[in-house]
Amino acid sequence: RNFTSTSRSEFPERFKMSTDLYQVKRALISVSDKTDLLVLAAALKENGVQVLSTGGTAKALKDAGLPVTDVSDYTGFPEMMDGRVKTLHPKVHGGLLALRGNPDHEKALTDHGIDKIDLLVVNLYPFQATVAKGASFETCVENIDIGGPAMIRAAAKNYPSVTTVTSTTQYAKIIEELKTNNGCTTLKTRRSMSAAAYAHCSAYDSAVSTWFAAQNEEEPAVTTRAYELAFPLKYGCNPHQLPANIYSMNGAALPFKVLNGKPGYINLLDALNSWALVKEVKEALGLPAASSFKHVSPAGAAVAVPLTDVEKKAFEAPDSLSQSALAYLRARNADPMCSFGDWAALSDVVDEQTATYLKTEVADGIIAPGYTPEALAILTSKKSGAFIVLEADPAYKNPAGMVDYREIGGCVFAQRGHGDKPITLEMMNNVTTKNKDLPEQAKRDQVLSAITIKYTQSNSVGYAKNGMMVGVGAGQQSRVDCVKLAGRKLRTWWMRQSPKVLGLQFKADVKRQARVNARVRFIEGDMTEIERATWQQQFEVVPEPLTQADFDEHMKLLEGVTIASDAFFPFRDSIDVATQFGVKYIAQPGGSVQDAGVTEACDQYNMVQSHFGMRLFHH
Repeated sequence: RNFTSTSRSEFPERFKMSTDLYQVKRALISVSDKTDLLVLAAALKENGVQVLSTGGTAKALKDAGLPVTDVSDYTGFPEMMDGRVKTLHPKVHGGLLALRGNPDHEKALTDHGIDKIDLLVVNLYPFQATVAKGASFETCVENIDIGGPAMIRAAAKNYPSVTTVTSTTQYAKIIEELKTNNGCTTLKTRRSMSAAAYAHCSAYDSAVSTWFAAQNEEEPAVTTRAYELAFPLKYGCNPHQLPANIYSMNGAALPFKVLNGKPGYINLLDALNSWALVKEVKEALGLPAASSFKHVSPAGAAVAVPLTDVEKKAFEAPDSLSQSALAYLRARNADPMCSFGDWAALSDVVDEQTATYLKTEVADGIIAPGYTPEALAILTSKKSGAFIVLEADPAYKNPAGMVDYREIGGCVFAQRGHGDKPITLEMMNNVTTKNKDLPEQAKRDQVLSAITIKYTQSNSVGYAKNGMMVGVGAGQQSRVDCVKLAGRKLRTWWMRQSPKVLGLQFKADVKRQARVNARVRFIEGDMTEIERATWQQQFEVVPEPLTQADFDEHMKLLEGVTIASDAFFPFRDSIDVATQFGVKYIAQPGGSVQDAGVTEACDQYNMVQSHFGMRLFHH
């Protein structure tokens, strides 16, 4: 039935009448994107809806043999000024804005020969696409829609009786609703589409204003961020943090596709961070790269460098590994306890061997630029089909440009992202120490460790050896504490390769992750008596605790280690600590007033230090 009203004061009541139907008798269609246009027009014809249209849209309908009236015939005014004026007319806007049932409005319609327009279908000139193509200033200006937004806003304001459609994705809903309700739309749908319409105009205006300001090389006085709901999340960081959603930027695509599973909030933070890391490493070094992430920092990262015989035994490596599988095995074995339940990232297409290896590990999900059919079948069967598989778009460009925005506590923070400022091999050529002997393998590890800490929560440092991170110290307030934390992880990594640890005799039924944990606890040694009693039950022969001599003897064999820092070392204490962990090569930004003293400390230990010149704080 038709919804009627006699005054604006009744608007609050309209919100309560969520089941009211309004019949669509007349529609105005003017679209630049003609996807499914004929499908919609055919459905309107079936429901006896009269169609008004403009320009190319009217021609497309006529060519298809569908009934249509040109807007210019309806208004009595031709399109003019190269199409700038087509729908800016009282017979259009009056038909959209008139309050049905309002005596004054009804009289005005009759007096001026204005027909009611019950359905507006408009999508705007492709301004963003025109800009993206690199069109001239004049062409971009001509693609700023005027009449479209004016009609959309008018129709959306009159939602009690006018349905506003601004996206081809809404056609199916309108067609189904007209079919179900005998040519009517529901108030709920009209209100929902009105909200979408205003959001659509807001996003459009934001794109125009941002572009105009950029042409004048100035920041816009007001910045409007337009987000389009991509999919809801189960919750945010914690179960009580609801609602939680993922939005795309300005209606553009996301930088990944969900191929399997339901990613969570932290999963996606890990995915985006880890993908940026491995992509940059691959571009810098030309080797397949992998990372293992937990809570938005890497537990490990690596490139495909062949394993030594000792590493094969310590890491319990399969006999055959592809390059990608090798990179992930190394990344996972930097700190295998922290990598339990990790998020994996691969720079290359995931093959069957990588998927087979990953299937044996406890992990939440993976992101990579692609998957072979065999690999995808293996991964999608993991965790009873719940394993998360994301496909990254290597060519993705942020539609919002180079500036990242973050909303926290009522404030909006904006800064240029640093993903477009890559770490390169050439940056390590600035050697500041007396010893300038920097082998290619060391330079490789400098780049790997620098990129890794670039995507690690600050303050951070990281040790690397043999193309893999072997200790990452993240999120400490003191830089020397980062060096000590990462050093403790490095010591554990190195001691896992010591004869006594390799010689542990586990019972046959002890699973691999339990063996990993048992080795680490054996090295750490700080068990309570109750814990030790349980720990000893895993062995055929209970081992004697490691002695300080065991540590000293094996640690003195460690050499050629690289350490990188996300900011300058403010004092020599970090260098003094690092030398205890076999460090020979250092990569840091430099720029401290204490640079000379730190370099002198490096010289005293005959280290090779590179200043790569870019601070890498990450928060």
